[in-house]
Amino acid sequence: MRLLVAAVGRARRDPAAELFAFYSRRIDARVLGRLELKEVEDKRPLAAAERRAREAELLLAAVPAGAVVVALDAAGKTMTSAEFADLLGRWRDRGTGLVAFLIGGAEGHGQGVLDRAELTLSLGPMTWPHLLVRGMLAEQLYRAQTILAGHPYHRS
Repeated sequence: MRLLVAAVGRARRDPAAELFAFYSRRIDARVLGRLELKEVEDKRPLAAAERRAREAELLLAAVPAGAVVVALDAAGKTMTSAEFADLLGRWRDRGTGLVAFLIGGAEGHGQGVLDRAELTLSLGPMTWPHLLVRGMLAEQLYRAQTILAGHPYHRS
C-alpha cells in the first residue's frame, strides 16, 4: 500500500516540515506503506469560495484514480490511535493500493474534496496550523504502523 499526503501550501525550512520528514522516514513500507508528500499551491488572490474550489481541484488532481481519499477537517470523525491503526490495517489487508490524505488550506476544503472523500477525519476540535497537521498526521501513521507491528512505541 502507498500513503500520500496531498497538502495545500509549500513547506520551506520550517520546524513543522522537519517533523513531517522525521516521522515519514520512520514509516516502514513493509508494514504500512511508503509515504509520499505532494504539495499544491495557487497564489492568485481569490475570494474564499473560489479559493476553496481551486484548492479542491489541485488536491484532487494530485490523487491518482482508485485511491481511498481521506479529507482532514475539523468537522470530521475523531478516532483513537488504535481505531486509526485498525482502519489502515483493514485497508492494507484488503489490498488497497493507495490511501490519500488531503490537507486543505486556510479556507478549508472545497465541496469537491468532501464529496470524493471516503472518510473525513479530524485531529481534534482545535484549529491547527496546516504545516503542523502534516507532522501530526505522519506521527499518527507511524504510530499506526507500530500498533500493527506490535511494537511498544504505542502504549495505551
